[in-house]
Amino acid sequence: MIRIISFGYGHSTPPAAELTYDLRALLRNPFHDEALKTLTGLDEAVYRHVTETPGAERLALNAAATARDLAHDADGDVLMAWGCTGGRHRSVGLARRTHELLTAAGEEAVIEHRDVHLPLLPPGLHSRPRHDATTPDHVGASRA
Repeated sequence: MIRIISFGYGHSTPPAAELTYDLRALLRNPFHDEALKTLTGLDEAVYRHVTETPGAERLALNAAATARDLAHDADGDVLMAWGCTGGRHRSVGLARRTHELLTAAGEEAVIEHRDVHLPLLPPGLHSRPRHDATTPDHVGASRA
């Protein structure tokens, strides 16, 4: 079985997982959009914002394939953890997307959102995007 957990680095230590993905610098952060800030990755608007970030779908597909292969090769449970600053937006969105991909492929997968219910962290803990609001962040873009 593949267990998926979303969490926030700002609330507690990351869970001990076979696969941990740190999204703090990779995807557009809905926290910086006033219309999305108080919502979570369980809300469709935030989910779309996160999953439509360039590179997010590729990341989810690769993570799902890696978890599936590891679970089959190890013949056991695999824990995949998705982390962002507060555990309310990006990590929840990518955890959801990965869960959808795995279950659609017939894999046994469960999902937990550890910190989605916790209060928003103060703005000073959220790093500003590397790009201005009109330029989307790109996962895996070269940083020459």
